[in-house]
Amino acid sequence: MLAAVLKDFNRLELEEIKTPSPGPGQVLVRIRSCGFCATDFKAIKGIRRNVQFPLVPGHEPAGVVAAIGAGVKHVKEGDEVIIQPSGYCGLCHYCRLGQTHYCENAYTTGGDGPPDVWFGSFAEYTLTGANTLFQKPKSISWDAACQAEPVSGAWKGVIQYSQMSVGDDVVVIGTGAIGMYCLMVAKAAGAGRLIAVDVSDHALELARQLGATHTINPAQCDAKSAVYGILPNGPDLVVESAGPIEAVKLMVSLLRRGTRWNVFGITTHEKFELDGGLMHFLEARMDASFGTTPLAMEKAITLMERGLVDPGKVISHRFSLREIDRAVETMSGRQRNKVVINP
Repeated sequence: MLAAVLKDFNRLELEEIKTPSPGPGQVLVRIRSCGFCATDFKAIKGIRRNVQFPLVPGHEPAGVVAAIGAGVKHVKEGDEVIIQPSGYCGLCHYCRLGQTHYCENAYTTGGDGPPDVWFGSFAEYTLTGANTLFQKPKSISWDAACQAEPVSGAWKGVIQYSQMSVGDDVVVIGTGAIGMYCLMVAKAAGAGRLIAVDVSDHALELARQLGATHTINPAQCDAKSAVYGILPNGPDLVVESAGPIEAVKLMVSLLRRGTRWNVFGITTHEKFELDGGLMHFLEARMDASFGTTPLAMEKAITLMERGLVDPGKVISHRFSLREIDRAVETMSGRQRNKVVINP
């Protein structure tokens, strides 16, 4: 099969590799669409260093079941499926608590997190555990379906963890794809005033189209003053979905008493300071969110099937697998939203 193999940082090569065969409990999926996540880009460029070589990146896939291993009963060849990239055993302490993204025996197909990394989906086929598969609704396109994983992360962070309520005033810092999905989930859940913050006017224009009531570019104004000019009493929820440490610091500066804040976008090990006494008296509640779970995946697919979140509106570029170099180049620029690979 054809795959994009990362041999070293800044060394992504297309090559023919052996197509895997599914073992017991496993499934081989013919990939139709795979989203290009910022964490894939960071691995390719060496921005994140916890990478094992060789790696086939790509952890936002959807496709068709090509072969099944022994004992697999809930899917069959030809089924259209969405893959949850975070594999889990289902038997350990965390799995039995429903926290499968903490699984003691976890693996990931092409992603980040556990030490056991399987080849991902910048390839014609992906091998994964059968319990990571979800049936793709016929009404959802392949390109939208492959976005179930990031949409599920947005639902998990905004709704399950930060417990956004109808009417809450919400600030989303960073409107790349995951920030857009956080914004769309918040809009669908009944946010009151919904402020998008980004240094890209291109991204902010799409954020307005997707439901942001206000947009702020911190490169052009004092972001805190702008937020409080719109929300004199401050935000109910702030979601950091940007990544740079400056976004986290901005989030902290926006807190007032009772604000909930979610450290979502930053994955690099950088430090920021908190005033302990201030945090005590503000009673600001910090959450963070990474990865996904079967519950979050089911919720995301439901949101998409019912038309409450449409990832198709966020996709700006599509490339074949043979155009992977062009996709990487596009990821380097600001004039894009979500990039999708169609192997």
